[in-house]
Amino acid sequence: MKLRMLLVTVLALGLAACGFQLRGSANLGFKTLHIALPETSELRTVLERTIAAGSETRIVANPKDAEAILSITSDIPGKNILSLSSAGRTREHQLVRTVRFRVRSNAGEDLLPEGEIVLRRDLSFDDNQVLAKEAEEAVLWRDIQTDLVQQLLRRLAAARTAPSPQSGN
Repeated sequence: MKLRMLLVTVLALGLAACGFQLRGSANLGFKTLHIALPETSELRTVLERTIAAGSETRIVANPKDAEAILSITSDIPGKNILSLSSAGRTREHQLVRTVRFRVRSNAGEDLLPEGEIVLRRDLSFDDNQVLAKEAEEAVLWRDIQTDLVQQLLRRLAAARTAPSPQSGN
């Protein structure tokens, strides 16, 4: 029993010494944010949920009430063929999602200039497993969206609002 406790203690100390820590909440540089996407957009819904759960920033419906406005200027999903079999059938696809975005203050100043995030996932294809491959593709698209939201949050955390004239900075 003492040996187990010693082993657990050594492992815990080793993990703490390596600098590992959980990601925690995102510290966005503004208190209110407007997401310029339609209310029915799945990306908007996931962004709102993630920001509400992981930061103190509030999502507002009116851009005039927001310190920052996130605009998605383009969101293009694509599916490319990577390889063909000797019979000319598709063997591999590449799922690609390209998103261009910009973050501005409600005064129109750029907090983040227009940026681009390109996410890719490879998907093998088999005519004998069509349903399984369709399900795998759906999982990969969800993974791409999760990765996209996390990357957007990291970039939003890097954006800072301009100091107000009253602050003297």
